Amino acid sequence: MTVREALQEGGRTLADAGCETPRIDAELLLAHALGASRTGLFADADRSLSDEEQRRYQELVGRRAAREPVAYVLGEWGFRGLTLRVDPRVLVPRPETEVVVERALERLREHPEPIVLDVGTGSGAIALAVAAEHPGARVVATDISADALAVAADNRAALGLGDRVELVLGHVVAGLRGPFDLVVSNPPYVTAEEFEMLQPEIRLHEPREALVGRGQTASVARRGFDVLRDGGWLVLESSDTRAEEAAAELRAIGYEDVAVFRDLTGRDRGVEGRRPQG
Repeated sequence: MTVREALQEGGRTLADAGCETPRIDAELLLAHALGASRTGLFADADRSLSDEEQRRYQELVGRRAAREPVAYVLGEWGFRGLTLRVDPRVLVPRPETEVVVERALERLREHPEPIVLDVGTGSGAIALAVAAEHPGARVVATDISADALAVAADNRAALGLGDRVELVLGHVVAGLRGPFDLVVSNPPYVTAEEFEMLQPEIRLHEPREALVGRGQTASVARRGFDVLRDGGWLVLESSDTRAEEAAAELRAIGYEDVAVFRDLTGRDRGVEGRRPQG
């Protein structure tokens, strides 16, 4: 079997399994099995695979055909130029969340050495991206899952950010007093009813507790208000159907300059607000 034939066969298998992007998935999986790049596959399309390479590839395709997320099959995923380890202990970092990081960095632009709190850090995607892109930032990242923090710790070490990203086990602000210049979070905001309608990749494989939650957005906003310094910002990811509701909650808590922001597809993706100046 050649590289070209392997891609064709894998693509057909994944298409039959209902995967949304079968050809791209097949390319990612074969590149991983061969230790090559996706572009390298096309330069070497007529090369024959060894028996061991075929076995590795077919194993990966089988896992993906069972609708395991590509990121878990690969064991890593890209996020804002970072390569992060991911597995079923944490959510797969998504492009929508990259916009949350963009908003956070914009709110920190005038702060040379900001102190940031990331609530519910999971793989550490938001915290590590903020620290990587703002060299003066120090980030405290909390999570209620020790398993998730273990993944975040591995990513922190791989990126060499241990001196600027602190990981704390605990709920929301985890007893932290601050003050912080910015609080950022991608809290659980999917309803139980919505969860049952999600793709198998999410519903069967990703951690439900990191997705499903009622009142988590308001909880983070309330606790965040208490630990923000005067003039500090809160940036939250939210459901595209409930962003305005989240904005109303922020105003009721006392935030000023509340606004909904959109992702690259033009859908409401999050909400931000500022604690008033003393």
